[in-house]
Amino acid sequence: MEPHGPGSVLFGCELTASTKSYTFQVDEQDDFEHVLALSVVCLTDGAKDECNVVEVVGRNHENQEIAVPVANLKLSCQPLLSLDNFKLQPPVTFRLAAGSGPVHLAGWHQIVHREDASFEENDDLSEEEEEEEGEEELAPIMPAKKYRRKQ
Repeated sequence: MEPHGPGSVLFGCELTASTKSYTFQVDEQDDFEHVLALSVVCLTDGAKDECNVVEVVGRNHENQEIAVPVANLKLSCQPLLSLDNFKLQPPVTFRLAAGSGPVHLAGWHQIVHREDASFEENDDLSEEEEEEEGEEELAPIMPAKKYRRKQ
């Protein structure tokens, strides 16, 4: 996938008995920061009432492969799991560790210029600082003046 500019692109893949894994990768040589934000994992049409375990396979800080289960779906009790835009850094592999699916994964591929990514981090800090400064600049609340009524 060749990004044409910053933004978000809809992402989706399906894991089945015949396609047990899917790897999401990007061109690491481009000038973009890539994030995969998973929104939902769900069983789709044709799924059996069995446990379907989906794992995320990545690398730890020692470059060793690790697999972490992110969903355990069963048609009769939990056919869908919302992941609330769970963010992953590519490359990342999704694997159907148990069950035969089909399991559909959906989310967003977020693309940001590397310079913009660092600017956004600094911008977030400055907004917090501005909020703190804004709180300091507020004038104290003074009690209302008492007026005497003329009789």
